[in-house]
Amino acid sequence: MADRRNRGDAGSTGEHDRQGVFRRGGTPGGADEFEKLYRSRESEQRAVGGTRRLPSADEVPPIRPERPRRPERPRRRTHHAGREYDGTGTKRRARETRQRRLRNTVVTVLVVLLVILVVPPAALYFWADSRLARVEALTDYEGRPDRQPGTTFMIVGSDSREGMDEEQMRELATGSAEGRRTDTIMVLYIPDEGEPTIVSVPRDSYVPMAVPGYADNKINTAFADTVCGTDEAGEEVCGGPAPLVESFERASGVRIDHYAEIGMGGFVDIVDAVGGVELCPEDAMADPKAGLDIEAGCQTMDGGTALGYVRTRATPRADLDRIARQREFFSALVAEASAPSTLFNPFQSLPLVTAGTDTFMVDEGDRLRHLGTMLLAMRGGTQTTAIPVGSTPTLDQVGSVVVWDEVRSEEMFSAMREGEPIPESAFED
Repeated sequence: MADRRNRGDAGSTGEHDRQGVFRRGGTPGGADEFEKLYRSRESEQRAVGGTRRLPSADEVPPIRPERPRRPERPRRRTHHAGREYDGTGTKRRARETRQRRLRNTVVTVLVVLLVILVVPPAALYFWADSRLARVEALTDYEGRPDRQPGTTFMIVGSDSREGMDEEQMRELATGSAEGRRTDTIMVLYIPDEGEPTIVSVPRDSYVPMAVPGYADNKINTAFADTVCGTDEAGEEVCGGPAPLVESFERASGVRIDHYAEIGMGGFVDIVDAVGGVELCPEDAMADPKAGLDIEAGCQTMDGGTALGYVRTRATPRADLDRIARQREFFSALVAEASAPSTLFNPFQSLPLVTAGTDTFMVDEGDRLRHLGTMLLAMRGGTQTTAIPVGSTPTLDQVGSVVVWDEVRSEEMFSAMREGEPIPESAFED
């Protein structure tokens, strides 16, 4: 029950007696903290629908000028950036189509280049290789030297008239002797290191014969096909490339790796195919037997004149002078045949290939690439010499022969057997 005695007081107890009023003590006439929490902000107390005053120009903040937009840079893809897909696969198919077209174009270009650069030369090579005549020149026999370091070619120029008619033989003053004999015997030696050397073998060299029934004789006798004998098996063996190679191998101990032979007709054709060769005789030379009549000094000789130049013996040292001229000629021919002006001129290179492959005779195991190796070896820095001569006696039933210098020739052959350069002390002028 309320205390009526205090109803008229203004104290706190009286306040509690008022119905619906709850008030805390505080500053009279002011809002206490509780009221401040729940009193509306001034902006919210504004009457709805009242007139809103626009700020003056001085009160409006200045408008900042817009900065020019930088051009968008293409986004750089990183290794972790994912691919963008449009959901239809159009871009992927277009990309694969471009890649396939590029690949097909590259393959087509490579095939065309292969056809142009490889097929014609390959076809020409096999055609030329098939034209080479082959003979069994390098045969195995008891006591043949084993394979040795370095590479050796035996190069033979024969006096065979095969392929020449009577008019040609008369014009070139070759005579009409049947069969074949050797006018030139050379060994191209390519050491493992050092310059190649062309070694001339005097055709009158006195060596053991490989033809059965014949004792020591001139080495060119082993090549003559008219010289025949019977071996232990009762078979007839005549002179030719194989007995010639065997006779040299037995006399020198040097193994021959490749064999190349050319006759008179082929000799003339090759010289004419390259447009002649320049040779420089020191003296005027005239030899009706060789069909030769030339002046002294450098001059370009055609095939017929060059043939007479290397065949003549009408000089003081006869066969020894001829060996020197043969080396001179061979070096000039190789230089002319391998010159870029010849190789890249189809009007000269094709006749040269035709003449060379039509007249060269090689061993059964030799190929055109071996002739190419021989040509390249003889083109640059080739030295020329001859087997050292000890004496030139005249023997009964044999005639004038060349006996090798025993010491110096062995010095030469020893270096060849070891694959080493031939020492200068073994060189013969």
